Formats: sequence, structure tokens, C-alpha cells
Amino acid sequence: MGGTVPKSFLPIAGRPLVLRALDRCFSARSIEKVILVVADDEMQRTQALMQNDLNLSHRPWALQAGGATRQKSVRRGLEKLDSNCEIVVIHDAARPLVSASLIDRCVDEACRVDAVIVGVPVRNTIKIVSEDLWVQATPARNSLWEIQTPQVFRKELIVQAHDRAFRQAIDATDDASLVEQMGTPVLVVSGETTNIKITTPEDILLAEALLREGRVC
Repeated sequence: MGGTVPKSFLPIAGRPLVLRALDRCFSARSIEKVILVVADDEMQRTQALMQNDLNLSHRPWALQAGGATRQKSVRRGLEKLDSNCEIVVIHDAARPLVSASLIDRCVDEACRVDAVIVGVPVRNTIKIVSEDLWVQATPARNSLWEIQTPQVFRKELIVQAHDRAFRQAIDATDDASLVEQMGTPVLVVSGETTNIKITTPEDILLAEALLREGRVC
């Protein structure tokens, strides 16, 4: 994103991105508690932000210092889970427009099949390209999906997957990949095109337009 303000604290229509993501999570009927994993040097700022927010005053949340990578940060978050937790919803704060209904659908499916991810079919042609920029292959588009978050799992399954990855020094781009490597099937739930990921300044403009026009609920 550039600039001196960490992305999670940038305002989306006047409200910090991380708080908008928390608003969405807590609006889901299936969410009982949120563990927010943040960089160690942002713990104090995040705690002050959350403690002073009226929307969170009666919400159960906890902070956890993350690790050097996303995968290590998720593992740290799993360590903070309550002992009676059954279903874990892993979501990126960079997707602050996720709907409550999508979260609830994923949790309902995870109760049935143990592992669920969110995705939408790709709309553009995808090319496999070599390091020197020559096209190697064009995979069939009808089998390709763009994966979003949340990703939802039974607690014991995702904890086992992360512990295995830690022991075997396995790195993956998402949590579902760790579950897949154990041979556990993962169900894809149809996602939402409005569940955008904030990566560039233009994405903030898009998110604000979606909110302004009532395109997200």
C-alpha cells in the first residue's frame, strides 16, 4: 500500500479497515469470539483502538502477537483458542466486506464436512508462465477458482495440520493447503465478488464505493 500507516489501520469510509473486518465477523450468528493476530510492534496500538471502540465494548475478543509469516501468525492464533472451541474461522482483515451470511454458511458446512474454503470461479484466462516470461500452458478455466477467506475448519483438524507443517517445515500459501496435504478433502463454498481483498490504494476506493452504493450488506 505504501505510506507510513499499516494497512489494517487505514480508514475505509472513515472506519479503520481492521474494525470494519471485526464488525463483519461479529455480525455473524456463528461467531462467539474473535482472536485478532497482529504484529508484535502493533499490539499496543491495536489494543487501544479496540478498547476505545463502542461497537466492540461488549464483544469477546483477544489479541495475540503474530509470527514472521502469515502461516506462523495463524499458528500463534490457534494457540489462543479456548479449550471448548469446536470450529475455527480464519479470516484476513484485508477482506473487510465479507458478509455475515457467508461466514455462517461456511461454519454450517464445516460442521458437516470438517474443512471449508470460499472461492469464486476465475473470470479471466490464466496462463502458466516461465521465469523468463514464456507461456508454458493454459489451464482450463472451468476448473479454476479464486480462493478467498474465510477458511473454516474443525479445531482439531486445523491444529493438527499446522503442527504437522511446523514439524516438517512445510510452507503453504493458505491454511487449506496444509489440510489438503494430510489427505483431508476440502469443500469449496461459493463466495462473493464483493468480498474483495484490500491490496492497493485503488482497492480502498472500490470498497468505499461498494459501501456508499449499498452493494454490501
